[in-house]
Amino acid sequence: MKTFLAKKETVQPKWHLIDAEGQVLGRLAVKAANLIRGRHKASYTPSVDTGDYVVVINAEKVVLTGKKEEQNKYMFFSGYVGGESYRKLSEQRVRNPQFIIKHAVKGMLPKNRIAADMLTKLRVFAGPTHTHEAQAPVKTSV
Repeated sequence: MKTFLAKKETVQPKWHLIDAEGQVLGRLAVKAANLIRGRHKASYTPSVDTGDYVVVINAEKVVLTGKKEEQNKYMFFSGYVGGESYRKLSEQRVRNPQFIIKHAVKGMLPKNRIAADMLTKLRVFAGPTHTHEAQAPVKTSV
């Protein structure tokens, strides 16, 4: 019996919809990362992007446990000397709530070239509406 290896041409991605309201950030990020990588499929091949598209709605209503809301900080760097700045997660939630989920999912993807392509399959929206109704995403529970 030969080992099956998926090819990029044979992969047929599906669309998944995840509602982040009331969901714990880490658990949601694990589910999204596995869907994006294609780990849930029998045809999963690590060296091929076999994953599906994921649409996350209600990003502003994601929940964190413990004191992470005030303790977690994101670092940004402008590229100039002394140009680094820090922002608490609570401040980031007000400014750009989509970044919180994208950053968490990015950290759970492999650190290689294929991960950059995988991350483009993640679509995050702050509110309950999204622009991918035409793709008919299937609601997925976390």
